[in-house]
Amino acid sequence: MNINKINLRALELDDVEFLFEIENNGSLWKISDTILPFSKYHLEKYIKESNLDIFSEKQFRFVISLENKTPVGLIDIFDFDPINHRAGIGIVIKNKHRKRGYALESVKLIEDISKKDLQIHQLFVNVGINNKSSLNLFRKLGYNKVGIKKEWNYSNGRYTDEILFQKILSSEP
Repeated sequence: MNINKINLRALELDDVEFLFEIENNGSLWKISDTILPFSKYHLEKYIKESNLDIFSEKQFRFVISLENKTPVGLIDIFDFDPINHRAGIGIVIKNKHRKRGYALESVKLIEDISKKDLQIHQLFVNVGINNKSSLNLFRKLGYNKVGIKKEWNYSNGRYTDEILFQKILSSEP
């Protein structure tokens, strides 16, 4: 599936170096609730098992790649609930590829996949109060703030709030 310059695809073993770089980037750990680095062995194992059925695993990770197959980021569907037709999404774009519209296009693609292929009625996203880029992105895409998780995240010796956004994709199941 692709829009403009990007497409979303499943993880491949060739992505292990890219995944290793993203998952072991300490500056992203506060967003992903990671506290320890990942080994290439565990990431390879994860990739081999990651293409399992979303209905059994309740999550799926897509690689955001350019037309030339260069990976620029990741976008996840998680907490997939087929009974209530909802799921969460999370996204990360490598620093050198930010501010090029890849996140916006990726979220549009995931919305399309969610609605058409997975019959998802609503998506939600959790964004730290200080993550201005993500706050702007999801507001721009029509996500509504539905709550604030007070002092939800702890980082650098202090607690910060997290905003819960929601978007209704359709009024029908």
